[in-house]
Amino acid sequence: MSKAEARRERHARLRKKVSGTQERPRLCVRRSLHHLYATIVDDVRGHTLAAASTRDKSVAQALGSRTNLDAAKAVGSAIGTKAKAAGISQVVFDRGGYKYHGRVRALADAAREAGLRF
Repeated sequence: MSKAEARRERHARLRKKVSGTQERPRLCVRRSLHHLYATIVDDVRGHTLAAASTRDKSVAQALGSRTNLDAAKAVGSAIGTKAKAAGISQVVFDRGGYKYHGRVRALADAAREAGLRF
C-alpha cells in the first residue's frame, strides 16, 4: 500500500466519526506538494462556509515559500479571520489523515490564535 492510499484510508476512518454541523462546522486541511488548503464545511447542508489557501493572492503575496511552516501559519490565521467574519467561532478539526505535526499543526495553532475554538 502506498503512502497516499494509507492516508486515504486513515481519512475515511476519521470521517466516520467527524462531521460538521451548522453550529460547529468541520475545518478540513489538505496538503499538496506545492500548496496548503483549509476549508470550513457544513456537512449537513453540503456548503463551504469559508476557505483559505496558499493560492489566495492575499496570503501568497507575503510568503517566500508556499510549502513551509510560515505558509501554514499564514493560511491558519487567514482561515481564522474568514471564519470570524462569517460568524463561526467553534469548529471540529479534520486533519485529513495527516499526522498532527509540522504544517498541519502550525495551521491549527494559527487558527486557534485567530480565535477559532476546537
